[in-house]
Amino acid sequence: MRKHSDISSMKSTTDVLQQHFAGFGFSLVKICLMAGLFVFGGIDVSAQEMIPGEAPPFIPEYTETQNVQYSSPYVEIWERQFLPEGFIYGTYWASAAEPRLSTQIVNVSGDQTFVESTMGGRLGLFRFGPHDTPEGFQFDLVGGAKLRQNWGDLDVIATDYRYDLLGTYGDGPHRYKFGFYHVSSHLGDEFLLNNVGFDRLNYFRDAFVFGYSYYAFPELRLYAETSWSFHNELSEPWEFQFGFDYGPTCPTGPQGKPFVAFNTHLREEVNFGGNVALQFGWAWKGDSPTAGTLRTGLYYYNGESPQFSFYDEHEQQIGAGLWYDY
Repeated sequence: MRKHSDISSMKSTTDVLQQHFAGFGFSLVKICLMAGLFVFGGIDVSAQEMIPGEAPPFIPEYTETQNVQYSSPYVEIWERQFLPEGFIYGTYWASAAEPRLSTQIVNVSGDQTFVESTMGGRLGLFRFGPHDTPEGFQFDLVGGAKLRQNWGDLDVIATDYRYDLLGTYGDGPHRYKFGFYHVSSHLGDEFLLNNVGFDRLNYFRDAFVFGYSYYAFPELRLYAETSWSFHNELSEPWEFQFGFDYGPTCPTGPQGKPFVAFNTHLREEVNFGGNVALQFGWAWKGDSPTAGTLRTGLYYYNGESPQFSFYDEHEQQIGAGLWYDY
């Protein structure tokens, strides 16, 4: 009789448990099975599996453009990165002063044709920020040489050398750069041989620089920059740049996309007359985070010469070019 009473008691207890858990949508057998597997290492039981009626966790989806240009509003991991992929603050596309890889054929003031090329590069050394967005702090080295050659015999007329030590910072659509640069001008040997007695100008400039860029939307960047020189000859302390770049910021594939770029560069040594420059054409962006932007199109420049050996000579240039910017 006692055994029968115990069995009846166990049945009633089981019935109560089953009735209690019935509201949660699973049986006592399933609970026991999952608990056993969990204890003996058969499977990992998560809260999501224990409550099958609950919706899966929300995972936001962003467009490719948003991933490239803007940070996610969700948590991102900031960490130290040596030789990071990509850059936070890019070069100004239409600026004649920026180091890049480029070549262009220009007609100057209606009677001379030159080949103007820039051989430059950029290296990101260190970043503290996320991997997949251009945010955080980054330190870059930039350098290049900008040379002018005759169209016919390709004799070198002049070369300007420049290097930059830059700190950059990105926060969503806001980008900042700050640092130091040096630029100096040199006439070509062939030019001096063909122009005996030409008064060589020792133009050089050591300056601190601060720039700000704002992405009104991912394809349009507005920017302004100022620099102050503490050591110079012929150059005077203050200069300013401002303009805009419109073009692709995400991978384009082989079809590419159109671009337009405009720059104004004002220099104190020419009474802030400076120059304006306009470029437009077609652009391509690669798949890699380290890929720059390749552009080709037409070019217009009006103002004081971009070659600082002739810094106070007015030039109007019309031509075509191929540019690769970092």
